[in-house]
Amino acid sequence: MSELSIQQQQLRLRRKLPAEELRTVGQVVEHYLVEKALASRLRTAPAERRPSLYPEIYNELFRRLPHHPQLTRKVTPEEDRVELQRQLKFLWPHLDANVTIAEIGAGDCAVSLAISARCKNVIAIDVSETIARRSNWPTNCRFVRTEGVQLPLPDAHLDVAYSNQLMEHLHPDDASKQLKEIFRTLRPDGRYVCITPNRVAGPWDVSEYFDEVATGLHLREYSVGELINMLLDTGFSKVDVYAGGRGFFTRVPTQLVQLAEALVLSLPTSLRAPISRWMPVRGLLGLRVVAWK
Repeated sequence: MSELSIQQQQLRLRRKLPAEELRTVGQVVEHYLVEKALASRLRTAPAERRPSLYPEIYNELFRRLPHHPQLTRKVTPEEDRVELQRQLKFLWPHLDANVTIAEIGAGDCAVSLAISARCKNVIAIDVSETIARRSNWPTNCRFVRTEGVQLPLPDAHLDVAYSNQLMEHLHPDDASKQLKEIFRTLRPDGRYVCITPNRVAGPWDVSEYFDEVATGLHLREYSVGELINMLLDTGFSKVDVYAGGRGFFTRVPTQLVQLAEALVLSLPTSLRAPISRWMPVRGLLGLRVVAWK
């Protein structure tokens, strides 16, 4: 019997799989063990090795886990449209015809392409070269490949930088370096619009079923205070925090989010996930911030 099989038999879920989970318990356990091992490689890798290791790790993850949700989940065009509109509604107030914006971790570039009609210039940044082969780029939208956390852009080039579900995937040291790069490339009064999951309501990777803290490829999840302190330490002058959901967002006092975090942490472990993921609480704890240079 392989070591992986032995580990699978020894593990038990700390909470039930949701109804929409189509995999077996054994497949979820396998996913957890594989992802945790790969994450450990990233966490312990030297800084100079990590830029090339990120794509290697994710390629290996999908090769070893053909049942991974990102490979098997069926998403309808309508679901894609709804998710895109939710992102755009949060981003829209920061865009106009004079704005140069970079989407960092652009993925399929759907957001970059959608906002190109509203902005002066749009730069989609990602580690993947495949995306750059698109043939339908608008004239004011371009792709730039990065080797890692470095942004190949001039100083004070951007009015807005944007990332969604990216920061938690970076090694904590790399996250700090990328924030410095974002700060460097923003013009005076520029802003960084950042969306990342809240660790208090987490974990949000596959380790949610087994651990109280993310141990998978969410290399670090953040509380609102931790995220704000990182941004202020980088040099940003102020950070606005937003709450909401389903495309409707409003600025809220940081203390309100911190109070919600403290209340969730005071709950018994068995109640934290269901309470923190109840929509009103989740809307308050979802980390959506705008950091101003």
